[in-house]
Amino acid sequence: MDLLELSKKTAKLGLRKLSILDKKNTKEFKFSTKVPREIKAEADLIIEKLLIDELSVSGLSILSEESGLIESSNNSRLRFIIDPIDGTVNFIRGINDCSISIALFDGNEPIFGVLASYPSDIIAWGGKGIGAFIGEVPIKVSSIKDIKKGVLCTGFPSRFEFTPEILSDQMHLIQSFNKVRMLGSASQSLLKVAQGSVEAYFENNIMIWDVAAGIAIVEGAGGEFRIKKQDYNNPIEVIASNNLIDKSIWAF
Repeated sequence: MDLLELSKKTAKLGLRKLSILDKKNTKEFKFSTKVPREIKAEADLIIEKLLIDELSVSGLSILSEESGLIESSNNSRLRFIIDPIDGTVNFIRGINDCSISIALFDGNEPIFGVLASYPSDIIAWGGKGIGAFIGEVPIKVSSIKDIKKGVLCTGFPSRFEFTPEILSDQMHLIQSFNKVRMLGSASQSLLKVAQGSVEAYFENNIMIWDVAAGIAIVEGAGGEFRIKKQDYNNPIEVIASNNLIDKSIWAF
């Protein structure tokens, strides 16, 4: 079974469904009981069911934001990591693109990622040794080396801890760059790195499903990433870049 083609097909179906939900104004939401600042929409659950139903034919385990780990009887190290809507607030409020995110991992290593962007209606995909593409058009990271000329994408995810120490560390990183952008979606931020629109991405206390597909696509586009606290059941710290700017940014 071609798992990449299955993932791309599933992402396209998800986009189609999300468009229908948007037209029906299915944007009812509630605050999570587990994470106080996290918002869940009815659409998250609807898209999750579609993704799981489609990807289950692979026989692989699936780690999803909403349902957690859905284990299969297959003992393979391969598993899908999905986020039905990364950037739920973007979807609800019509701010920027959100993403349907599908990644295939071998243990802790990304094999490929697929991102379906809504409402821009594009499919990005890629991975190490595969390349990176929007549709069938190759994309690659930027060639900027000077961090003082670079742009950083970052954000404050739902689990972000606003302690003086963490804020100080993040501000130190932010001040190293020429400009900073917050897009409201980790996967969209990583896609900007892969496209060469920005040079780096960093977030603290993000979850693996938020970044799984994006980091794979960044690698495919010639960039690199690092993860601190590599426990995928808990919040992690992620930094990704074009692999050219000052390596001191890895010291986090």
